[in-house]
Amino acid sequence: MDLKYLKKYINRYKKQYFIATSIIFLETLVDVVSPTIMSLIIDKGVRNRDMDYIFKLGGLMIFITLLGAIFAVTRNIYSSKVSQSFGADLREDLYIKIQGFSFDNIDRFQDASLITRLTNDVNQVQNFSHGMMRIFVKAPIRLIGAVIMAFLLDYKMGLILIGTIPIGGAVIILNLKLSYPIFKKMQIALDKVNGVMREYLAGIRVVKAFNRFNYERNRFKQVNDNLRDSTLKGMRIVAVFNPLVGLIADIGILVILWVGGIRVNNANIEVGKVMAFVNYMLMVHFSLRMMTRVLNMYTRARASAERIGEVFAEKNTIFETPSPVRLNNIKGHVEFEHVYFKYHSNWKYVLEDINFSINSGEMLGIIGSTGSGKTSLINLIPRFYDVNEGKVKIDGIDVKKMDLNQLRDSIAIVPQKSLLFTGSILDNIKWGYEEASFEEVVKVSKIAQAHDFITSFNEGYNTYVGQGGVNLSGGQKQRISIARALIKKPSILILDDSTSAVDLITEKEIREGLKGFLKDTTTILIAQRITTVMDTDKILVMDNDRIVGIGTHEELLKNCQVYMDIYSSQIGKGEVIYGS
Repeated sequence: MDLKYLKKYINRYKKQYFIATSIIFLETLVDVVSPTIMSLIIDKGVRNRDMDYIFKLGGLMIFITLLGAIFAVTRNIYSSKVSQSFGADLREDLYIKIQGFSFDNIDRFQDASLITRLTNDVNQVQNFSHGMMRIFVKAPIRLIGAVIMAFLLDYKMGLILIGTIPIGGAVIILNLKLSYPIFKKMQIALDKVNGVMREYLAGIRVVKAFNRFNYERNRFKQVNDNLRDSTLKGMRIVAVFNPLVGLIADIGILVILWVGGIRVNNANIEVGKVMAFVNYMLMVHFSLRMMTRVLNMYTRARASAERIGEVFAEKNTIFETPSPVRLNNIKGHVEFEHVYFKYHSNWKYVLEDINFSINSGEMLGIIGSTGSGKTSLINLIPRFYDVNEGKVKIDGIDVKKMDLNQLRDSIAIVPQKSLLFTGSILDNIKWGYEEASFEEVVKVSKIAQAHDFITSFNEGYNTYVGQGGVNLSGGQKQRISIARALIKKPSILILDDSTSAVDLITEKEIREGLKGFLKDTTTILIAQRITTVMDTDKILVMDNDRIVGIGTHEELLKNCQVYMDIYSSQIGKGEVIYGS
């Protein structure tokens, strides 16, 4: 997987990273000097009972230790600031990338997977960047410094330190190769846990209604056990290889003490130097263990970085032409020319040879059986998806050539499933147009038949709306959603079965209000109920992914069998009702 996207952040923070590395170098320099000073205190001060020498070097050690503590605190503060800033920038850029995705792109990733990549995966990469400045850079510098100081004291004893490094390095590399694929599986397993949990919370009312708690528990247990097993595999590798590195260092210390004891006995080396070598071996031990720890972090971070890279590498299927067309005023004339559409390349077409047009200011009704392609059709107008063949035009311009922001700004949609955001009712309605006045909010609420029930609440328009509108009924949510769309004053208004949860009288009042308010707005009504579309200027009948009839209510009753069947099933065979 290409990780070139990280270069942007490396270049952005390379100066800060250099400063942090410089501080680490100074801190490590202090660390590696201390054992040598200690050996001098023992071999010269203690041996010769020279208290002045002991106090002099002892004071120097205290000063160096304090200096090292200052460097450590500065490094921790600086590295934390840099890593947090890097994580915030990466998270924001990833969020912006996801925001720009078309529905087709989002379909390729599960919602839960995108959430995991935006949170947990970014945290893994951020933690690694923090560890890089705190530990990983320090560990090899400290290791090299320990080896150099050891050689300056006694090159023969220094060879023992060098002998332990390749063995420890081989253990670390083996650890890296074995743990990487496991940590990648861990992130995928976490995706599945998040996915099941998200589905459960979204459908908790259905679960309760059907008393399917045991089924949901078993489903969650399956993915949770999978995450546990994947994590245990990774932890077993860590549990094996971390002690191995420690064992190598402990053997090195034993060799130093054994060889050093012989050489002290033969008067070839001083006791203080042997103690210094033990300290330097401990530094090598610490460095190897820290490198192992950070490389474990690296395997997780690499897996996460690759998953983030998949999102950045995803090419948006909806893109603008180099010089998009901007219209002075979008009137709302919509035209479909021989449109074919399918969601994935290997799927069957869900729309085939669609041809129709809507004049500016007209109201078009679309009716058909479930799965006939009604929602798929209207999703092509604002370019939520692009056609596979044919053209969708607005005011004679192919939507693919239009400025995407202007196109979507001119369209308001009330989807099948009404979605409200946490906040007040007023905030939710003004979400369609933030600069709207309170009078405008009240006006569109009355047209949507929402004003009466809103004012019946104690807080009125300031009534708090829970997540997704959980404290409102389906009909109330639909009417607030309609008001939110109306306040946008769009050129094209699409109502996708958005009055299914209201009674027939309220639905009729909403339609009548829309006619007066939307004189110049092209309106598309998608409905299951035939009474919803009877009064529209034109009705489009869909069946099996095709248009099987188009015309007025009266015309379709005479020449469209599918429409007649819908009419008979909903109204009755014996009675003929014409639009008002």
